[in-house]
Amino acid sequence: MENKRITAIRALRYGDLITRLSAIVMGLGIALRGQLAKGILIFLLEVAFLVFMIGAGASRLAMLPSLGTQEQGEVWNEAKQVYEYTAGDNSQLILLEGVITCFIIAGIILLWVLQMRKAYRLQLMKEQGEHVPTLKEDLRSLLDGNLHITLMSLPCIGILMFNIVPLVYMISMAFTTYSKEDEHLMLFDWDGLRQFQRVLNLNGNIGRQFWHVLGWTVVWAVFATFLNYILGMVLAMIINRKETKWKGFWRFCFVLSIAVPQFVTLMIMNIMLQPSGAVNVLLTNLGLITSPLPFWTNATWARVTIIIINLWIGIPYTMLQVTGILQNIPADLYEAARIDGAGPVKIFFSITLPYMLFVTTPYLITSFVGNINNFNVIYLLSGGGPTYVGDTAGQTDLLVTWLYKLTVDQQYYNLGAVIGIMTFIILTIVTLLTYRNSGSYKNEEAFM
Repeated sequence: MENKRITAIRALRYGDLITRLSAIVMGLGIALRGQLAKGILIFLLEVAFLVFMIGAGASRLAMLPSLGTQEQGEVWNEAKQVYEYTAGDNSQLILLEGVITCFIIAGIILLWVLQMRKAYRLQLMKEQGEHVPTLKEDLRSLLDGNLHITLMSLPCIGILMFNIVPLVYMISMAFTTYSKEDEHLMLFDWDGLRQFQRVLNLNGNIGRQFWHVLGWTVVWAVFATFLNYILGMVLAMIINRKETKWKGFWRFCFVLSIAVPQFVTLMIMNIMLQPSGAVNVLLTNLGLITSPLPFWTNATWARVTIIIINLWIGIPYTMLQVTGILQNIPADLYEAARIDGAGPVKIFFSITLPYMLFVTTPYLITSFVGNINNFNVIYLLSGGGPTYVGDTAGQTDLLVTWLYKLTVDQQYYNLGAVIGIMTFIILTIVTLLTYRNSGSYKNEEAFM
């Protein structure tokens, strides 16, 4: 019987008594059919799960719908003549423990399905007179035919523990009242879709800020990605020209800006462009301005300044990325184009740019996503400001920097979770649509 036809439902329907009893005593069908150690291990996992659920698991699940009800109390101790505080419920801990318990339940269900399939498969092997692998043979197969299981087990466990569980925990916060509003930092409750409504509502303060920040985030990502890409490509083409001398020297000059840590460059730029910074002082002493230029105090000035400084940081990276690709474009294409009378502009848009876009579309998508989440440039240059009174987001904040402020600085954890979810949805849609409609995806084998 083919493996794809062996399911837990078929095991319950067509399995013998031992296989069906495995639905209650996990590992029984495996242990009684030649794989005793594996069956005992599965049974011990079932026992550990039952002990856990009877002990703490059941209570954690019971408290998950309410997230706790007992507030911190204040009791007067007559003997000590002081007020004593009684610990209340910690909703944050209850939510975390509840999420972990749900994952443990999901894990035992998966184990139940797998062991039912295994028990039924062993039954069929016995009926057909096939050899049942011993424990030693199974362990040996983990270094041979099933090596992929050995290599992938630890990374998958790590992804589950450090990515998926925290992600589900963060998503759960979006549906609660967990924030400093109404003192819900210790004891909070489920709030449904109210926080999503606040974020998406154009007439509300939070909603207005969200759409404003989203618009600037898209504008920033487009400029930061495509200006760096085009200008970096043009720079690489100029250096690669046969007429250009000292190519290595020019590349060294631009690569030198990469060698300086980005953190240092951004902090220096921030200091130099302050009202009393070196740039304003120098321009004032030269008599070119009478008052400091508002690099960080005016929204338009701040945005333009950030884009320009990002060019200084990003163009050398793009130049290095495309240099090797430019050198791999067949020279025959350029020669044929020149013979046909095409000029430099025509050659660029007909040969160079299409070839580069075909090869570097995944890089462009990665750069676009990276710029949407470009925390360093925004936070270290402008801090997201200028910020209007009453707003939680500044005029140069991206979604990621606003999320940081909402959680770390302002303790609006539920709103921060909503912003994180919205950012993930936007990035997923943009990435999938862009890549699936690109030449790199539709025609992976050839160009032109």
